Amino acid sequence: MSERVVPEGSRQRRRPTKQGAVLSEQLIVDTALRLVAQHGADALSVRRLGAALGADPSALYRYFRNTDALLLAIADELIGKAQDGWTATGDWRTDLRSMGLRIHACYVSHPQAAVLGAYRTTGRLHETRAVERILGILRTAGFPDALAVRIYHAFVDQALAFAAQDAAALSLPAAAREKEAAVWHAVYGKLPADTHPHIAATFPLLAADMRDSGYPFALELMLSAVEALRTRAGEGS
Repeated sequence: MSERVVPEGSRQRRRPTKQGAVLSEQLIVDTALRLVAQHGADALSVRRLGAALGADPSALYRYFRNTDALLLAIADELIGKAQDGWTATGDWRTDLRSMGLRIHACYVSHPQAAVLGAYRTTGRLHETRAVERILGILRTAGFPDALAVRIYHAFVDQALAFAAQDAAALSLPAAAREKEAAVWHAVYGKLPADTHPHIAATFPLLAADMRDSGYPFALELMLSAVEALRTRAGEGS
């Protein structure tokens, strides 16, 4: 795509696509998400999107100036999906936990798109709403602003880093995922206790635990650390 985006007020397509749908930014993003899930990053091409939409590829320029703008919209859509139905309980730890788990779950349910966009800053509607909500959880709970910002930064980076890592693993072909999982038994399960005593002693637990994401426990560790910081900040006030 090139730098030819049409102003927002002039974007409406008057005629429906070949599939009978009226072209819109949301339709393009939804279609792109579906294509990325099926075909990976290569799906983000004007030709493939146009064919899937039943529209002339040049029509996409009316909504997105280039593929990077579309990628940012896809990344923002994932953030929005993570927040769908979320409501605050008023308990900061419960609210942060649910927000983090939602972000992680949404990204790993769209692994191909997550690999492309988990590290991007979109500046769009859903992202700004998420930033506002997370900072609101912390500030409402009484965290000083400087501490709230640092916690926000660590919280989001942790969620997205785990999401990107887990999504990348899920994006591997099935055969590659099976091979990765088999390493624990084929290699680690056979290490002798005289050379690797700690692996040998913990192997059954290790092999079982490594089947799942480490994010839920890492999140609890972070929340416990945040609780300690909150207590310390209260004692110093």
